[in-house]
Amino acid sequence: MPINILMPALSPTMEKGNLAKWLKKEGDKVKSGDVIAEIETDKATMEVEAVDEGTIAKILVPEGTQDVPVNDVIAVLAGDGEDVRAAASGGGASAKAEAKAEAKTESKAGAKTGSEGAIRTPDASSSAPAPKPASSGSPTPQANGQARVFSSPLARRLAKDAGIELARIEGSGPHGRVVARDVEQAKSGKGLKAPAAAPAGAPSIAPAMSDKQILSLFEDGSYEVVPHDNMRRTIAQRLTASIQSVPHFYLTMDCDIGRLLAAREDINASAPKDKEKKPLYKLSVNDFVIKAMAIALQRVPNANVSWTEGGMLKHRHSDIGVAVAMPGGLITPIIRKAETKSLSAISTEMKDFAGRARARKLKPEEYQGGTTAVSNLGMYGIKDFTAVINPPHATILAVGASEERAVVRGGKIEAAHIMSVTLSCDHRAVDGALGAELIGAFKTLIENPVMMMV
Repeated sequence: MPINILMPALSPTMEKGNLAKWLKKEGDKVKSGDVIAEIETDKATMEVEAVDEGTIAKILVPEGTQDVPVNDVIAVLAGDGEDVRAAASGGGASAKAEAKAEAKTESKAGAKTGSEGAIRTPDASSSAPAPKPASSGSPTPQANGQARVFSSPLARRLAKDAGIELARIEGSGPHGRVVARDVEQAKSGKGLKAPAAAPAGAPSIAPAMSDKQILSLFEDGSYEVVPHDNMRRTIAQRLTASIQSVPHFYLTMDCDIGRLLAAREDINASAPKDKEKKPLYKLSVNDFVIKAMAIALQRVPNANVSWTEGGMLKHRHSDIGVAVAMPGGLITPIIRKAETKSLSAISTEMKDFAGRARARKLKPEEYQGGTTAVSNLGMYGIKDFTAVINPPHATILAVGASEERAVVRGGKIEAAHIMSVTLSCDHRAVDGALGAELIGAFKTLIENPVMMMV
């Protein structure tokens, strides 16, 4: 029987990916463990290995195809001794039949809604009584005060992908139900309702402009539309969700890093050399920042946490994500157990991560998770800034440039190398005093680097 090769989920949050390249062609024999394709996720390019043995009978999704949903059939494999032509026709037909069956199921659901006026939600019990039909397309009030919008499963998925609220779409289906064609029209700005009026006393928020409204502001030919890739869409979705759902507050301190700069110069000057007389490592200020943050979290363990609705996760180790800029976005590879590693080990690991991150060769386990993150824009001359928390982290440290400033010591004005840092905190998990304790511990360590080495 033909074996369907499915689009794999290469990370827990992956919903779709780009089929970048086929490394095997139709008619090629493969063994378990052979690399057959390269898949681009939002963060990296991953190799896909064959699980079964056989012959590639048919490739259903050509290389270069974008936004292939997870679990879609991308190729058909003929088992040992199986007729390849029969497997190709049978597997392809089977895959298409599955897609048709899914579409038919949704169509039936829509027809049933139109005739009976009842909506079946994915989590509804089959024995539950059907709700009464709505008299119009208006949302039905829910117990939690939010409006329920009658819509088809396909429409909900399309609206989610397009970032459009269902409540703003005029439904043309039975009893005002929102269907797929309504979402397609809404993408061009048609059939969108005005935002619901805010409750009395609530601050007014201007609705987001549609693509059509934005394009109308500019002269034709004066711009180029660059489609969003998976990475940019994921960054937009995650950070928008973070700023909307995570209550941020910010704490800023100035750190005198004169001792750190002197220690860094001495350590780099005495670094051992390889056979080509090149130093085995060269520490950066960011390496000290990573180490200081890791130890600070160990000294203030109540801040080394992640918020979940079920309870607080208190982490035993300091896994520090470090923001690395790359074409089209950024990624945060993680230094695991950073509190246990030497500065030279952190430096070597970061150089490896940064190089593979820019080539999109990081594995999911190398950039997912972590207990906090560091974002350093000092190399761009940025004095200070605030960073958006990347859940499940409860904090992120924004690091600015080191610069000479006038400071007062013992009644005298002196020049000092000052670096401003800002800690963003999730107020659900880290209160003001706790955040102040954490950034204070960081300041003590970064100003006295010898304390990181004992």
